[in-house]
Amino acid sequence: MDIHAIDHIELYVGDARQSAFYFGTAVGFHLCGQGGPETGLDGQRSLLLTQGDIRMVLTTGLSAAHPATEYVRRHGDGIAVVALEVDDAAGAYAELVARGATGLSAPRTWTGADAEVVTAEVGGFGDVVHRLVERRGDRAVFLPGAVEPTPPARTGSGAGQQLLCDIDHLAVCVPPGQLADTVALYARVFGFREIFTEHIEVAGQAMNSTVVQSRSERVTLVLLEPDTSRRPGQIDAFLSEHHGAGVQHLGLRTDDIVTAVGALGERGVRFAGTPATYYDDLERRVGAIAAPLDRLRELGILVDHDHGGQLLQIFTESMHVRRTLFLELIERRGARTFGSGNIKALYEAKERELAAASPAQGVGV
Repeated sequence: MDIHAIDHIELYVGDARQSAFYFGTAVGFHLCGQGGPETGLDGQRSLLLTQGDIRMVLTTGLSAAHPATEYVRRHGDGIAVVALEVDDAAGAYAELVARGATGLSAPRTWTGADAEVVTAEVGGFGDVVHRLVERRGDRAVFLPGAVEPTPPARTGSGAGQQLLCDIDHLAVCVPPGQLADTVALYARVFGFREIFTEHIEVAGQAMNSTVVQSRSERVTLVLLEPDTSRRPGQIDAFLSEHHGAGVQHLGLRTDDIVTAVGALGERGVRFAGTPATYYDDLERRVGAIAAPLDRLRELGILVDHDHGGQLLQIFTESMHVRRTLFLELIERRGARTFGSGNIKALYEAKERELAAASPAQGVGV
């Protein structure tokens, strides 16, 4: 069994149209398809958004019994499905279950005039599901007979502009004591390799981090666990507000982060702030940067490096009421790691955001 890439992600949300408006207008995604009870998706309304090679489905449950309804009630809006591209969905499902995965949905075939798609589902971390996807025929057809293409009108502003290319990684928070078991699950069941591990301490907080990756190197999970021997921090806050393990942030790759951040900022995306002093010794720390330092400072873009080169990254503020899921934009210039040298700056920025979201007094009437 080979896992090739992330086929798509699916967010369960309270209002799919409202979420699509944000991702379209602010982040530049385009509405490409929709489905619901009339197309065979019982009890739900789903919208398909795309940008570059990223496919994102936004699903709202239309009944109390639908899994999306319960997910949103417990966790709030968030990534509920990480779909994996495979050659043989039925074979992969049988193999994963034999290795110890929890089987959730047996293989099902969706057939259209130009394409056939086979899907099956197994459990992943927390309440997140892995959907196995096998595509035959026209690979541009998402789910024949269930998600119908929409007219080619653009959802996002700046029609035709592709700012984001693909999914770089997903950062996953797990409760304390569960990191080793989660790493072992992905090694034993999914065949992922552990490629990086570290213990990070900053400002009296600490966490353990392990990165696991598919053998194709195109599916990467950054697994994070709080160190309970130190004071509670943002990983603890995520686990509390999300009520368990889940995707803390979605890393999206861009080929030009300066242009992307400038454009998204003009559309209303709010980015986590970075202390001005961060840039005072930046080039001493990471070497010469092929981007204007003043522009990086203005936009708040972080820079790190490893043996392979540099990476530029920035994190959005969460767009959700629970302050859970947020986005990362990342441009890789040879670097293969994830900006460990920027963790302190991220922590400081997120601490300020969380403090601002928790006013000291209530609102009077």
